[in-house]
Amino acid sequence: MSNDYSPDLITLVDDEGVEHNFEILDTIEFENKEYYALYPVFDDPADMVADSGEYYIMEAIDSEDGWELAEVDDDDLIDKLSVIFEDRFADKFSEDE
Repeated sequence: MSNDYSPDLITLVDDEGVEHNFEILDTIEFENKEYYALYPVFDDPADMVADSGEYYIMEAIDSEDGWELAEVDDDDLIDKLSVIFEDRFADKFSEDE
């Protein structure tokens, strides 16, 4: 049996046309909307070491091309979502496994 781990990766393009790669850590549905927890992926190991280690929460929204991910601007909503995501991370990555 193969135990290969390959992360779910996504490339997002910012307003300036610059591509950024992320690993999808988790997705949740909250109040009838879908949210993604994304962690940056770096090509240069030095960039990874210098990174703050924070993840990003993005909302999936409908667009002309199907859907896209957008930043969540509401600080209260970010707080609620981060609690949910971090509880799920604790369950997924518990030391008991």
